[in-house]
Amino acid sequence: MQDKIWLSSPHMGENEFAYVKEAFDTNWIAPLGPHVDGFESDIANYLGGGVHVAALSSGTAALHLALIILGVQAGDEVICQSMTFSASANPIAYQGATPVFVDSESRTWNMSPDLLEEAIKDRISKGRKPKAIIVVHLYGMPAEMDKIMAIADKYTIPVVEDAAEALGSSYKGQPLGTFGAMSILSFNGNKIITTSGGGALVSSNDTWIKEARFLATQARDAAPHYQHSKIGYNYRMSNICAGIGRGQMEVLPSRVEKRRANYKFYKQTFADYKQLQFDVEPNSDFYSNRWLSTILVNNETENGISREDIRHALEKQNIESRPLWKPMHLQPVFANAPFYGDGTSERLFEKGLCLPSGSNLTNSDLERVVEAIEACLKVKQEV
Repeated sequence: MQDKIWLSSPHMGENEFAYVKEAFDTNWIAPLGPHVDGFESDIANYLGGGVHVAALSSGTAALHLALIILGVQAGDEVICQSMTFSASANPIAYQGATPVFVDSESRTWNMSPDLLEEAIKDRISKGRKPKAIIVVHLYGMPAEMDKIMAIADKYTIPVVEDAAEALGSSYKGQPLGTFGAMSILSFNGNKIITTSGGGALVSSNDTWIKEARFLATQARDAAPHYQHSKIGYNYRMSNICAGIGRGQMEVLPSRVEKRRANYKFYKQTFADYKQLQFDVEPNSDFYSNRWLSTILVNNETENGISREDIRHALEKQNIESRPLWKPMHLQPVFANAPFYGDGTSERLFEKGLCLPSGSNLTNSDLERVVEAIEACLKVKQEV
């Protein structure tokens, strides 16, 4: 069998090992240390706008702390984009709050501003004003941030950007992760850069970031003994992981460039296949890092090709792909949560497929993917 082609595997640069070796040589192995400070500075400098950063153990941890800092408590409601990974919604449940899911719009596949406002109005009419809005930049594509921020400001509800998939993307020239009251990043192994596991909380409010660091280190009070006045968490990033992250930040621009090149290759190659539709940047305001290249498979054409036909064809060739995120309002665990939608995310989930997109894919890898998909399309045509 041919070598596995992964959906999005880690891609190391040249200096990650040097940073990790330095951590070993100086015995900074435990959580915190100079690489953590340096990594936070690297991220802040990259994003610009005077933001502050707390490097944490995961993007989920970052989102959990964001909700705590915003005062989300048991019985509250938090609006969340439905089409996303469960980690966007789980921290709401950690707090004993209720997620209120909002559907996507078709241009960006992200939260619909119209349905967002509809949800806010309806929750307020029920005496349930949401405490926060979690908007996700799906697969690196910017959400309609001007409209979403205007609605959030109108109703004085803070926005938390889930930019876990969107480091390196921008909207109207402004980096994603710098629009909301707070934002979160992920450095999981499949992300555009990785620290093996890790995340970050970002905000222009330095007080909030200091609070996040405090809570993330078990909320230990300033005392010579172990004293705790608040519930804390073991959410800080290790110096080793941060060392990997520092090396990864050095190659981030090239990683974005390569992933965008992958998308361009797929889109140009399949331009004549009417069964396949690519998500496109609506206009020049939107700049996606193309973390994952995604397609919609139109199974209403004459040959009846489906998303699953292509996925299985790739799987037989030892090529990993996966459906788009299953919307949260369709997940059994959130079956009773309020939902405001028009069916967009359900249609996307039914037809959508993520193609191999790693920045370490070779030309040969990309050609194998294309050959497998074309063979599937031709078989269906012959049938």
